[in-house]
Amino acid sequence: MSTFKQKEFAWALKESIPVCMGYVPLGMVYGFLFVQAGVSWWVAPLASIMIYGGAVQYMMIPMFASGLPIVAIAFATLVVNLRHVFYGLPLLDKFPSTPWKRWLAVFWLTDETFSQVSILPKGVSENKVFLLAMMNYTWWILGSLIGAVLGEQIKVELGGLDFVLTSLFAMLMCEQWRSRKTSWPLVSALVSYALVRIYIPQHALALSIAFCMLAGMLWGLSRRNTKERY
Repeated sequence: MSTFKQKEFAWALKESIPVCMGYVPLGMVYGFLFVQAGVSWWVAPLASIMIYGGAVQYMMIPMFASGLPIVAIAFATLVVNLRHVFYGLPLLDKFPSTPWKRWLAVFWLTDETFSQVSILPKGVSENKVFLLAMMNYTWWILGSLIGAVLGEQIKVELGGLDFVLTSLFAMLMCEQWRSRKTSWPLVSALVSYALVRIYIPQHALALSIAFCMLAGMLWGLSRRNTKERY
């Protein structure tokens, strides 16, 4: 490995450490619970490799346990992960231009990777972005593998570790806030979730995400109209 590639890999490894601290323990909880639901241990890391969606994979645990058909599980996965279609659009200029690397980077895009890549300064090489996404992907697989093996062999108390993802999101939000150009995304998210949580709590997350998407579209259109006017 050349010195230049070694430096890029070291950079990606360092940048991925915060995500590692969330993905490994959270993946362990997922792998452990997956095995406890009655599924073979090897299915947990395989699902992480092929699906790579934390929320979806946690959702799959009770589905497998209740014996739902694979078609129903696949449809639920599509609905939950539909948000990734919109995630990728702002990052198209940062993704690798090499076709196979670009496809992999799109597949490896998660909430946490999006947060990290979106605040990277201009000029960061495409290879660094690719390696960063790959490292985050690796941490999740590693965590689910360790959890699945533990779940197959022993019974341990994992209560409280499910809060790791919340902590990770809070940290990433702080990084987004420090590099913000405007405060409107955070304001719209807080206001929309608070209102929906009060009046329609059973659909709070989905409706608040929809409201934020609409607010973002309207804000983008207003900015474009302002630029065209002046």
